[in-house]
Amino acid sequence: MGALMMHMCLVAALGAPLCGAAPVSGSLEVLIRTPIRVQRGQTTTLPCWLNPPQSADGLEVSWYHRHYDSPVMYYRAKKFEYASQEASYVGRVSFGLKDAASVGLTAGDVSLKLEKATVEDAGDYTCYVSSKQGDDSASVSLIVTEMGTAPLLSAVWKEDNTVNMSCESEGWYPEPNLSWSDQKQVLKPKSLKHSKDSSGLHSVHSWLLVSSSTEVSCSVGISDEQPKEARARMENSPQTESGSSAAGWVLFALLLTAMLVLLGVLYFKQRGKKAKSNNEPAEENLTLLPKESDVIQPTSLSAANKCYVNVTLEKTENQYILIRGSILRDAQCDFPDGQKVTCITAIKGTPGFSSGQHYWEVFLGRTYPNVGRKRSWWVGVTSATVISEKLDVSPTTSNGFWFLSSNPNPDKTDSFQFSTEPNILLPVYSRPMTVGVFLNYDSGELSFHDVEGKRLIGSLTATFTGVIFPFFNPGKGDKPAMEILQREEPGQSSDMGNSVESTAQETES
Repeated sequence: MGALMMHMCLVAALGAPLCGAAPVSGSLEVLIRTPIRVQRGQTTTLPCWLNPPQSADGLEVSWYHRHYDSPVMYYRAKKFEYASQEASYVGRVSFGLKDAASVGLTAGDVSLKLEKATVEDAGDYTCYVSSKQGDDSASVSLIVTEMGTAPLLSAVWKEDNTVNMSCESEGWYPEPNLSWSDQKQVLKPKSLKHSKDSSGLHSVHSWLLVSSSTEVSCSVGISDEQPKEARARMENSPQTESGSSAAGWVLFALLLTAMLVLLGVLYFKQRGKKAKSNNEPAEENLTLLPKESDVIQPTSLSAANKCYVNVTLEKTENQYILIRGSILRDAQCDFPDGQKVTCITAIKGTPGFSSGQHYWEVFLGRTYPNVGRKRSWWVGVTSATVISEKLDVSPTTSNGFWFLSSNPNPDKTDSFQFSTEPNILLPVYSRPMTVGVFLNYDSGELSFHDVEGKRLIGSLTATFTGVIFPFFNPGKGDKPAMEILQREEPGQSSDMGNSVESTAQETES
């Protein structure tokens, strides 16, 4: 049969309705199994076979996808013909087996084996078989999927204890769904954006403002696949302060309970006024969220890099830390306050800042055999002129310490933590080799970046007053050291502001 005649016969065959199979003659029937799912880059088989079973070795077998003048595979007169084959399938297709019991072409199994599946391969495929007794065709739907990266959560904390959570994930196909929830209900995001790269893979990014949830979950996934999830939580850490402080917490708890009761009453009143579908995010929770105009966009890493400043460690006689140039580690001794990381191993950096934008980097990438990358550290800023070593004082944002910490706890999920009250804990996806710290004194922004990963870890907002100093803590019992990186020609921004040496500030105070 010539190519033109074959094409006309195929069009005629496709004009018949296809419900799994639609025989054109009583002697030849094509059966298929659909849909077929495959992960991008893997091999799959699109099942197609003849009923009743008969040898297809001498028949004409064609597979098509989108274009009927360019077959995916064309077999005739016991050989493959490649002259008109669609270019993207060259070297990737052959006859396959519909199941483990199949003996292949001699038993009428004309299944298509497809290797290295791409997102462009997704769609409907037509299996067409022609013989002297007749012809038939049927369509198999191929679903190509790609499971993207685990959601990356980052947080921007504000002094009013609202948190702007960001969730992003990339490398998905088809376009993924993203949903937020707390421990009680689905939350409606303030921003949800999808994008697609040159390879056809999808990314998703969303922002959510929360002020009352103790735990927030971001879930990203595609249909019929287990979604990937990340969680961040806010919690009050145990306090070891005075009785008056404990009483303050009791009072706070009572006020919080009263507020929750009031919010509960308002919630149910509002709910009674509106009938909501069970599939819709609960709109009532939006009354507890800040305005969309409050969404904070932290400074990008590329912009922060323009404000690089060389930070050095202040001179100290602290016996519990070891300093060699810009390299810092703990003394690995018996600490009077135990193994919990405290300010006893903390140190300030110079210069201090009273305005402007400033950026520096802390290298945590030195690895040791059977140890790995540094896991215990504090990095941030402080307004303290002298760092107190008192055991009953916790360094938090309320007393002039703004920092990100990594304090691995074998009893809990590994997480990064802000020095806020309540604590904000973010999941650890991978330990950064270098942490970049960006301070915008005037706008009150303090952001932390994974430099090699080129992503935001988290950001704080505060009202800074006086002089703010870089702040470091190498932790305790962690063999790898931390290093404050120096650049030979630090970049200068148009708004570097004022800086003062730590020793000068201490003398004035």
